[in-house]
Amino acid sequence: MSTPQLEAFIKEIESVTREYVQPADIVLEASPLMFDLLEHVGEFLQPNHTQACDEHYARNQVYASADGSISLFVMVWNPGQWTPVHDHGTWGLVGVVKGALQERNFIRTDPREREDSGIILRRGGVTLLGAGSVATFVPNPDHIHRTGVPRDWRQTVTLHLYGRHMNNYNVYDFELGRRTPVDVPSDTTV
Repeated sequence: MSTPQLEAFIKEIESVTREYVQPADIVLEASPLMFDLLEHVGEFLQPNHTQACDEHYARNQVYASADGSISLFVMVWNPGQWTPVHDHGTWGLVGVVKGALQERNFIRTDPREREDSGIILRRGGVTLLGAGSVATFVPNPDHIHRTGVPRDWRQTVTLHLYGRHMNNYNVYDFELGRRTPVDVPSDTTV
C-alpha cells in the first residue's frame, strides 16, 4: 500500500538519482529526504513491514523499483541481533524509526581492493544512531561494517534505502581474509 508521503519520497529520490551520478552527491541530496520521511513512517508502514524474528534481524521490503535502481526496507532488530560483517556495493541511507542502532566499522588495509581473498580488515570506529537520525554510506572504497543491537538494548526499527535492489551483498570472513557474495531474498530474516 502506497501513501502520498511514500510516493513523494520515491519520486524525489528518483529525481535525485537522475540529476546526480556520484554516490556522495546522491546521499548528500537524499539524506534530508530520508530525515523528513522518518516523520511520516506511521502513515505508510504496514504491520508486515515491522514484523520481527526471534532468530535473526528481520528484513522487510517496503519498495523496490521496477528497474532495480532503488529499494527501501524496514529492518527490525531484537536485542542481540547483528548483521555479518558486510558491504553493500552501492550507496545507501539508514534512518532510525525507533530505538538505537550500533554500527561497527571496518577498514580494509590490503592493497588489493577489488580481490576477494587476501583481505586484511582492521576495526574502525563505532557509530550510535538514535531515533530520528540518518546515516549514509557510499561504495569505493567499500563501506564495510556490522550493524545491530547489543543484548541490553531494546528493539530497534530502521529504514534502509539502497541505490539498487538489495538482493545480495558481500560478507567478509575476518579470520580467513575473504569476501563472499551472498544472496538475500526481499522479505527475509538473515
